[in-house]
Amino acid sequence: MKFNVILEPAEEGGYNATVPALDGCFTQGETVEETLANAEEAIHCYIEGLEKVNQIKSTPHGILKEVELTL
Repeated sequence: MKFNVILEPAEEGGYNATVPALDGCFTQGETVEETLANAEEAIHCYIEGLEKVNQIKSTPHGILKEVELTL
């Protein structure tokens, strides 16, 4: 899976990161590298939490298909 991560400088120093595709998934860090590592961990925990409450089911041999909608 790939996710976009938005990094913004924090007022107190370092960076804040949000993951737009995952509502409420955010983290922070002192450097860009640390913030991205923290974001990766936050995404992992977020997805793991969804799996635990059966909101999504992941299968290692699943097939990913893209569906396009016109509204």
